Amino acid sequence: MVDFVKGKLLAISLFTLGLALPAWAHHSHSNIDREDIRVHSGIVSEYNWSMPHVFLRIMAPNQDGQVVEYTIEFLHPPGMVERGWSPETFQVGERITWEGASDRNPKRYFTSMSWAERADGTRVDYGFGGGRKAAVLPSKDFTGLWKRSRSFGSTYAPPPGLPLTEVGQALFDNFNPGTNPQVDCMEPGPPRFTILPYPIQITRPDEKTVVLKGELRHEPRVVHLDMDHPVGPPSHLGHSVGWFEGKELIVETTNFTQDRWGTHAGIDSSDQKHLIERYSMSEDGLMLRVLMNVTDPIYLAQPIEIDYSMDKQPDRQLVTAPCSLEGARLFLTGYKDE
Repeated sequence: MVDFVKGKLLAISLFTLGLALPAWAHHSHSNIDREDIRVHSGIVSEYNWSMPHVFLRIMAPNQDGQVVEYTIEFLHPPGMVERGWSPETFQVGERITWEGASDRNPKRYFTSMSWAERADGTRVDYGFGGGRKAAVLPSKDFTGLWKRSRSFGSTYAPPPGLPLTEVGQALFDNFNPGTNPQVDCMEPGPPRFTILPYPIQITRPDEKTVVLKGELRHEPRVVHLDMDHPVGPPSHLGHSVGWFEGKELIVETTNFTQDRWGTHAGIDSSDQKHLIERYSMSEDGLMLRVLMNVTDPIYLAQPIEIDYSMDKQPDRQLVTAPCSLEGARLFLTGYKDE
């Protein structure tokens, strides 16, 4: 079994190998020239508050004075909420002035944004704001809002060295970021359900159930503490049963369907996938350690272990927003087709 423990390489490490991202990685924005900062002014033509990324389109003159449509891509809605933004931050038809870095290709009207100013002089910053941050309250029983630690690294490219079968190796050798299921607004099953950088809300609606609900996802994971709970039809989320061993919550999941990128970025999973998760909470109730054991004889030549942590977040309601195919696929081109 390939072992991943606390980000240190025992055989291979998903943590460290995932840090060296190729130029086309999902969040690289390598098309942006950070040294070419310009100020633009124009009319908002579209403000899309959706998964996986909020984006803004503005009709504004280019350097030649021709009015074109600029595109600005931001974080996902929860990340923008943390910065004090909302679905009402901008309105179609209003004039704004903004500062941002330009695309390296002068024919692509794609910029970043450090700030924007409305006609009345009010300013919107891209950085964190909105007053005092809510307090983080410790959990006593695994419940609350959690988010994967930043130390995990990338989840958008397959790390080299995974123990793959011929089928899995073919996927690795022909990896294409455009096959990311999020590009098609497909919701992930585990293990990607919890290792993506979106908050997870854990609740205990009754003594026999633990529910993990991902922000901006419609289907929650239900863990049945009743081992005899009826098994439903196979799905990408599978059928999960759980039990406690001391202070650890153990979750076993089977009954999967074929799932694109169901093992890791770029590596699918089959209906033979078997997942064991061990959740343990720190003494202060502010961190969850998650140890996953993933088996899939179709794509993995041997089981792998994924070890990472989740940090407690200020408790709040989950952000809801639809997934936009246009927004999901925006990173593939970086601009609107001319």
